[in-house]
Amino acid sequence: MHAYLTKARQCLASASINLDSGLSNDAGRNAYLAVFHASQAYIFSRTGKTAKTHQGVQSEMHRLARDEPRLDKDLLSFLSHAYNLKAVADYETGPDSDIPADRSLKAIQTAANFIDCISKILNDS
Repeated sequence: MHAYLTKARQCLASASINLDSGLSNDAGRNAYLAVFHASQAYIFSRTGKTAKTHQGVQSEMHRLARDEPRLDKDLLSFLSHAYNLKAVADYETGPDSDIPADRSLKAIQTAANFIDCISKILNDS
C-alpha cells in the first residue's frame, strides 16, 4: 500500500518537473499516473488486491469510495477526468495533441490534493 503512495508522489514530483521544463503533455500524464497509483493504494487497502487495467482502477475506485465521506466527490471524479490527459499525451496527434500548461498545472494541484486525501484516509484506517 505504501509503495503505491510512494509511486504516486514520485509521479507527482515528475509532473511538476515536466511542467517547469515546458513539457505539459508529460506533466498531465504524470498527474494522472499520480492519481492512478494513489487509487491503487486505496483499492489495495480495502481489498488486498490491485486492479489490472486503467478502467479497472477507475471502476473499482468508484465502487469502493463512493460512500467514503472523507473523499470529496470532485476528487473521486478527477480520476476519470485525468485519464483524458494521459490519452491526449499518449495517443492524440495534430492540433488537439497538446495539453495546455494551465490544464496540466490544475491537474497537478488536484492530484496533490487527491494524494493527500487518500494518505489521510489510509493513515486514519
